[in-house]
Amino acid sequence: MRGTLSWLRPNHESKEGARVSIVGVMGSGQEPHEEWAVPLGERLAGLGVHLLTGGGGGVMEAVTHAFVASPRPRGGLALGVLPSRDPPHVGEPALGYPNPFVELAVRTHLPARGSGGSGADSRNHINVLTSDVIVALPGAEGTASEIELARRYGRPIVALGPHRGAWPALPAEVALVTRVEDAIAFVLDALR
Repeated sequence: MRGTLSWLRPNHESKEGARVSIVGVMGSGQEPHEEWAVPLGERLAGLGVHLLTGGGGGVMEAVTHAFVASPRPRGGLALGVLPSRDPPHVGEPALGYPNPFVELAVRTHLPARGSGGSGADSRNHINVLTSDVIVALPGAEGTASEIELARRYGRPIVALGPHRGAWPALPAEVALVTRVEDAIAFVLDALR
């Protein structure tokens, strides 16, 4: 694979059929937090991993754009797990989804977002369970629900941002880093 690190692939004995690690980036659907999202997306592109987001705006769009536009050779795709519209349009992506940089859109029938993000009808379960490791950038209730689900399902997670107040009630058990390099180190360690 172009420029990938073989130890990031759990089945690295064979290039054919080997599973590529998935890094989930969760964060605000409104604010892009480009100071973290852009360098994070660029760095992840060089790791040979897939990037998974919720496929919307804000952080999701900023990190995905940086990932796909990175001049570094990429071994992975930009995945977006999309929420559904409400009935009677179930199965159609919610308005504003996917952002234009998503390369593989996963449509769901799950409409809940925001404060309903940890409920049974939310795609956040898919986001968390599909990710091998998660980086949470600042966000609101939806991001808080993804952090909660990561802890519930035992997914490695790190928060990247300015201070604990950038997330509603960030649990003390979730490490906070303020530099992209430290978030990348966490990702690499979790994928070993």
